Amino acid sequence: MIQSSLAKASYVQMPDAELVACVLRGEQVAFQTVMQRYNQRLYRTARGIVGDDAEAEDVVQEAWMLAFGAIASFRGEAALLTWLIRIVINEARGRLRKRRPHAELSDIETAQQSGTLILDFPGGQKVDNPEANAARTEARILVERAVDRLPESYRLVFLLRDVQECSIAETAAILDIRPETIKTRLFRARQMLRDDLNNTLADALHGSFPFLGRRCERLTGNVMRRLAGQHGWASCS
Repeated sequence: MIQSSLAKASYVQMPDAELVACVLRGEQVAFQTVMQRYNQRLYRTARGIVGDDAEAEDVVQEAWMLAFGAIASFRGEAALLTWLIRIVINEARGRLRKRRPHAELSDIETAQQSGTLILDFPGGQKVDNPEANAARTEARILVERAVDRLPESYRLVFLLRDVQECSIAETAAILDIRPETIKTRLFRARQMLRDDLNNTLADALHGSFPFLGRRCERLTGNVMRRLAGQHGWASCS
């Protein structure tokens, strides 16, 4: 048991490139570690596009399956997170197209407004008082809906830059647009949000609906079981 825990800890300390190499050698815990490292960021991205908690989880599950199937094609030319987010965006947008095959972009954006975006901003402090938590939850809902009301082109830039904390270069690579366009869209997205929200809601942004703990473990377990049924993996010792 101690050896197993130490082995898992060694994976947690590995950089992405080493983890990918371990996955290619068939090491199960390495892929599980990659999932746990990036589940929350991928979930937020999917949630920002499809506008639904359950569907976002489905998107991330399928994205992990696709990522595992294509991991041999990952050359490290972009960061692993960039590569994974692209897969999630493609999967999420594909679901929107299936949902409304002939919808215009404006129709898709209207459909997304019914959900809430998963956000996690710095700057707030956790409050254990139930009444305070309830008030903050209501405030977060207002904020999340305001972000959902952003057009997708602005919402994704805002999500990647301000929530995921991707660099301008990483965001430009993920969305395949110029860095100058990223800067312009981020500025405009922030401006639209300021117009839509009262500054007193800023504290409510911290820690809203994180995809951690049991939710992360459940999704990771689901994917690992699906992969176990398809591949005869042997865990690293």
